[in-house]
Amino acid sequence: MTRIFAAATLLAMSSGALSAETFQADVWADNWFEMRINGETVAEDSVPASTERSFNAESFSFDADRPFVIGVVAMDYRQDDTGLEYIGTDRQQMGDGGLILQIRDAAGELVAVSDADWQCRVIHTAPLDKSCAAEETPVAGSAPCGFEAEDEPVGWDHAGFDASGWTAASVYSEEEVGPKEGYDEIDWAEEAALIWGPDLEQSNTLLCRLSVK
Repeated sequence: MTRIFAAATLLAMSSGALSAETFQADVWADNWFEMRINGETVAEDSVPASTERSFNAESFSFDADRPFVIGVVAMDYRQDDTGLEYIGTDRQQMGDGGLILQIRDAAGELVAVSDADWQCRVIHTAPLDKSCAAEETPVAGSAPCGFEAEDEPVGWDHAGFDASGWTAASVYSEEEVGPKEGYDEIDWAEEAALIWGPDLEQSNTLLCRLSVK
């Protein structure tokens, strides 16, 4: 089951905001996600990203006052900084990511969905040269297996953060992502789309945010 965190609710109560709304969220990610509201973690994928074929959908509730900022950390499985999986086997390859989510209020009305309105920043890209996938002994940081990585910017999942330099989430079709186990367990709203970074294979870890009024 999803790990549910009470931090957002406790924060609202401690500040005297006792009228927080309850929201219901559904998330499917290839392979892993963490969702935050105003910087506080409210849910984390119950299956570690390092688990082979870690595909599953998560449904959970959280309390928050509007307006609020949704911050999602999304990660595709990678064995190391080469960005590859199954290194040294006949299945050695680049992984491919994908994320879809929807949030409804207590009345069942859509509050947010994953779409091109989200602002995203990729913080781990690899391999920089896709020919790395064919290397017999790929070494992270050595051509053609270079990578780019950075830490999460401070406060990126809070209101007031300047994300003007971030790019819009890239939207992909079901055919492009190939969503697996768990995806069909959720009745996805027509407005909810599969999103990721600019490249399904090279964008390994990304941060995406959306402000909800």
